[in-house]
Amino acid sequence: MRTTTVGELRILLPELDPDDLDTISDPTDDLSDATIENVSWRGGTLDGVTIRGSRLVGVDVSESGWEGGSLFGCEITRADFSGTTLSGISIERCAITGSRFTGIRLTDVRLKDVLFEGCRFDYASFTRVAAAGAVAFVDCLLTDATWSSCRLPNTVLRSCQLARLELDSCQLHGADLRGNGLHDLKTGLGNLHGVTLDEDQLPDLTHLAVQDLHLTVRKR
Repeated sequence: MRTTTVGELRILLPELDPDDLDTISDPTDDLSDATIENVSWRGGTLDGVTIRGSRLVGVDVSESGWEGGSLFGCEITRADFSGTTLSGISIERCAITGSRFTGIRLTDVRLKDVLFEGCRFDYASFTRVAAAGAVAFVDCLLTDATWSSCRLPNTVLRSCQLARLELDSCQLHGADLRGNGLHDLKTGLGNLHGVTLDEDQLPDLTHLAVQDLHLTVRKR
Protein backbone atom coordinates (compact mmCIF):
# COMPACT_ATOMS: atom_id res chain seq x y z
CA MET A 1 0.00 0.00 0.00
CA ARG A 2 1.48 3.35 -1.07
CA THR A 3 0.98 6.29 1.26
CA THR A 4 2.35 9.79 1.77
CA THR A 5 2.18 12.14 4.71
CA VAL A 6 1.55 15.88 4.49
CA GLY A 7 1.76 17.56 7.86
CA GLU A 8 -0.07 15.14 10.12
CA LEU A 9 -2.29 13.84 7.32
CA ARG A 10 -1.74 10.36 5.87
CA ILE A 11 -3.00 9.91 2.33
CA LEU A 12 -3.51 6.61 0.50
CA LEU A 13 -2.19 6.82 -3.05
CA PRO A 14 -2.46 4.62 -6.14
CA GLU A 15 0.24 2.05 -6.77
CA LEU A 16 0.38 1.43 -10.51
CA ASP A 17 2.71 -0.71 -12.59
CA PRO A 18 2.98 0.77 -16.12
CA ASP A 19 3.64 -2.71 -17.53
CA ASP A 20 0.17 -3.79 -16.44
CA LEU A 21 -1.62 -0.92 -18.21
CA ASP A 22 -3.06 -0.84 -21.73
CA THR A 23 -2.64 2.22 -23.94
CA ILE A 24 -6.01 3.85 -24.66
CA SER A 25 -6.87 7.10 -26.46
CA ASP A 26 -10.68 7.19 -26.75
CA PRO A 27 -12.93 7.81 -23.73
CA THR A 28 -15.51 5.14 -22.94
CA ASP A 29 -17.97 4.77 -20.07
CA ASP A 30 -15.44 2.70 -18.11
CA LEU A 31 -11.68 3.10 -18.51
CA SER A 32 -9.70 0.73 -16.30
CA ASP A 33 -6.04 -0.20 -16.04
CA ALA A 34 -5.03 2.17 -18.83
CA THR A 35 -2.27 4.55 -19.83
CA ILE A 36 -3.74 7.65 -21.46
CA GLU A 37 -0.97 9.91 -22.72
CA ASN A 38 -0.99 13.21 -24.67
CA VAL A 39 -4.62 12.72 -25.70
CA SER A 40 -6.97 15.65 -26.34
CA TRP A 41 -10.57 15.44 -25.16
CA ARG A 42 -10.87 19.22 -25.29
CA GLY A 43 -14.44 20.47 -25.41
CA GLY A 44 -15.85 16.97 -25.07
CA THR A 45 -18.61 15.47 -22.96
CA LEU A 46 -17.52 12.82 -20.45
CA ASP A 47 -20.79 12.36 -18.58
CA GLY A 48 -20.88 9.16 -16.58
CA VAL A 49 -17.29 8.22 -17.42
CA THR A 50 -15.40 6.23 -14.76
CA ILE A 51 -11.61 5.98 -14.87
CA ARG A 52 -9.98 3.45 -12.53
CA GLY A 53 -6.41 2.35 -11.90
CA SER A 54 -5.02 4.44 -14.74
CA ARG A 55 -2.24 6.91 -15.58
CA LEU A 56 -3.20 10.14 -17.37
CA VAL A 57 -0.19 12.06 -18.67
CA GLY A 58 -0.44 15.30 -20.65
CA VAL A 59 -4.16 14.80 -21.25
CA ASP A 60 -6.15 17.87 -22.41
CA VAL A 61 -9.65 17.88 -20.92
CA SER A 62 -10.04 21.67 -21.07
CA GLU A 63 -13.43 23.27 -21.74
CA SER A 64 -15.12 19.89 -21.28
CA GLY A 65 -18.17 18.83 -19.29
CA TRP A 66 -18.10 15.87 -16.91
CA GLU A 67 -21.17 14.99 -14.88
CA GLY A 68 -21.37 11.85 -12.77
CA GLY A 69 -18.76 9.12 -12.98
CA SER A 70 -15.52 8.97 -10.99
CA LEU A 71 -11.75 8.91 -10.85
CA PHE A 72 -10.41 6.13 -8.63
CA GLY A 73 -6.83 5.00 -8.06
CA CYS A 74 -5.35 7.23 -10.76
CA GLU A 75 -2.10 9.11 -11.31
CA ILE A 76 -2.65 12.34 -13.23
CA THR A 77 0.36 14.35 -14.44
CA ARG A 78 0.55 17.56 -16.49
CA ALA A 79 -3.12 17.40 -17.42
CA ASP A 80 -5.13 20.44 -18.50
CA PHE A 81 -8.60 20.81 -16.98
CA SER A 82 -8.84 24.58 -17.64
CA GLY A 83 -12.41 25.80 -18.01
CA THR A 84 -13.84 22.33 -17.43
CA THR A 85 -17.09 21.73 -15.51
CA LEU A 86 -17.06 18.80 -13.08
CA SER A 87 -20.38 18.01 -11.45
CA GLY A 88 -21.41 15.18 -9.15
CA ILE A 89 -18.24 13.15 -9.59
CA SER A 90 -16.10 11.32 -7.03
CA ILE A 91 -12.30 11.56 -6.95
CA GLU A 92 -10.69 8.97 -4.69
CA ARG A 93 -7.18 7.71 -4.06
CA CYS A 94 -5.61 9.90 -6.73
CA ALA A 95 -2.26 11.69 -7.02
CA ILE A 96 -2.55 14.75 -9.26
CA THR A 97 0.65 16.66 -10.03
CA GLY A 98 1.70 19.58 -12.23
CA SER A 99 -1.80 19.98 -13.67
CA ARG A 100 -3.76 23.05 -14.68
CA PHE A 101 -7.28 23.70 -13.33
CA THR A 102 -7.53 27.41 -14.21
CA GLY A 103 -11.16 28.51 -14.25
CA ILE A 104 -12.48 25.01 -13.51
CA ARG A 105 -15.95 24.71 -11.98
CA LEU A 106 -16.42 21.91 -9.45
CA THR A 107 -19.93 21.37 -8.10
CA ASP A 108 -21.00 18.60 -5.69
CA VAL A 109 -17.63 16.86 -6.05
CA ARG A 110 -16.52 14.33 -3.42
CA LEU A 111 -12.83 13.97 -2.55
CA LYS A 112 -11.16 11.18 -0.59
CA ASP A 113 -7.43 10.41 -0.34
CA VAL A 114 -6.47 12.98 -2.96
CA LEU A 115 -3.13 14.78 -3.26
CA PHE A 116 -2.87 17.86 -5.47
CA GLU A 117 0.77 18.88 -5.88
CA GLY A 118 2.12 21.74 -7.99
CA CYS A 119 -1.30 22.41 -9.55
CA ARG A 120 -2.93 25.67 -10.69
CA PHE A 121 -6.43 26.45 -9.42
CA ASP A 122 -6.46 30.18 -10.19
CA TYR A 123 -9.97 31.51 -10.84
CA ALA A 124 -11.40 28.08 -9.98
CA SER A 125 -14.87 27.77 -8.48
CA PHE A 126 -15.55 25.12 -5.81
CA THR A 127 -19.23 24.78 -4.88
CA ARG A 128 -20.36 22.19 -2.32
CA VAL A 129 -17.08 20.30 -2.67
CA ALA A 130 -16.76 17.80 0.20
CA ALA A 131 -13.85 15.86 1.65
CA ALA A 132 -14.84 12.37 2.80
CA GLY A 133 -11.23 11.55 3.69
CA ALA A 134 -7.68 12.88 3.48
CA VAL A 135 -7.12 15.76 1.01
CA ALA A 136 -4.00 17.90 0.58
CA PHE A 137 -2.91 20.79 -1.62
CA VAL A 138 0.89 21.21 -1.81
CA ASP A 139 2.64 24.04 -3.72
CA CYS A 140 -0.64 24.89 -5.45
CA LEU A 141 -1.79 28.21 -6.89
CA LEU A 142 -5.27 29.11 -5.58
CA THR A 143 -5.29 32.83 -6.33
CA ASP A 144 -8.62 34.48 -7.20
CA ALA A 145 -10.46 31.20 -6.63
CA THR A 146 -13.81 30.84 -4.82
CA TRP A 147 -14.84 28.14 -2.33
CA SER A 148 -18.55 28.28 -1.57
CA SER A 149 -20.45 26.00 0.84
CA CYS A 150 -17.56 23.53 0.87
CA ARG A 151 -17.01 20.93 3.58
CA LEU A 152 -13.27 20.33 3.71
CA PRO A 153 -12.47 19.35 7.31
CA ASN A 154 -8.89 18.29 8.12
CA THR A 155 -7.68 19.32 4.67
CA VAL A 156 -4.00 20.34 4.53
CA LEU A 157 -2.71 23.27 2.47
CA ARG A 158 1.08 23.62 2.32
CA SER A 159 3.13 26.33 0.60
CA CYS A 160 0.14 27.43 -1.47
CA GLN A 161 -0.56 30.86 -2.95
CA LEU A 162 -3.92 32.00 -1.59
CA ALA A 163 -4.10 35.65 -2.67
CA ARG A 164 -7.72 36.72 -3.04
CA LEU A 165 -9.03 33.21 -2.41
CA GLU A 166 -12.65 33.79 -1.36
CA LEU A 167 -14.25 31.55 1.27
CA ASP A 168 -18.02 31.67 1.67
CA SER A 169 -20.01 29.50 4.10
CA CYS A 170 -17.27 26.87 4.27
CA GLN A 171 -16.55 24.32 7.00
CA LEU A 172 -12.80 23.83 7.42
CA HIS A 173 -12.66 22.61 11.00
CA GLY A 174 -9.37 20.84 11.62
CA ALA A 175 -7.83 22.07 8.36
CA ASP A 176 -4.08 22.72 8.57
CA LEU A 177 -3.22 26.06 6.94
CA ARG A 178 0.32 26.38 8.27
CA GLY A 179 2.93 27.59 5.81
CA ASN A 180 0.61 29.79 3.72
CA GLY A 181 0.17 33.56 3.55
CA LEU A 182 -3.34 34.49 4.69
CA HIS A 183 -3.15 38.28 4.45
CA ASP A 184 -5.07 38.59 1.17
CA LEU A 185 -7.75 35.97 1.83
CA LYS A 186 -11.29 37.20 1.18
CA THR A 187 -13.12 35.63 4.09
CA GLY A 188 -15.00 36.20 7.29
CA LEU A 189 -13.53 34.71 10.43
CA GLY A 190 -16.30 32.10 10.63
CA ASN A 191 -14.84 30.23 7.66
CA LEU A 192 -11.61 29.73 9.64
CA HIS A 193 -13.28 28.25 12.72
CA GLY A 194 -11.20 25.41 14.12
CA VAL A 195 -8.29 25.60 11.64
CA THR A 196 -4.64 25.14 12.63
CA LEU A 197 -2.20 28.03 12.15
CA ASP A 198 1.37 28.78 13.17
CA GLU A 199 2.57 31.79 15.15
CA ASP A 200 3.91 33.53 12.04
CA GLN A 201 0.37 33.69 10.64
CA LEU A 202 -1.11 35.57 13.60
CA PRO A 203 -0.47 39.02 12.06
CA ASP A 204 -2.38 37.88 8.96
CA LEU A 205 -5.21 36.65 11.18
CA THR A 206 -5.27 40.01 12.97
CA HIS A 207 -5.54 41.76 9.61
CA LEU A 208 -8.49 39.53 8.64
CA ALA A 209 -10.17 40.20 12.00
CA VAL A 210 -9.86 43.96 11.54
CA GLN A 211 -11.49 43.65 8.13
CA ASP A 212 -14.22 41.23 9.20
CA LEU A 213 -15.21 43.22 12.28
CA HIS A 214 -14.92 46.59 10.49
CA LEU A 215 -12.64 47.86 13.23
CA THR A 216 -11.08 51.29 13.21
CA VAL A 217 -7.50 51.22 14.43
CA ARG A 218 -6.00 54.56 15.47
CA LYS A 219 -2.81 55.67 17.12
CA ARG A 220 -3.17 56.97 20.66
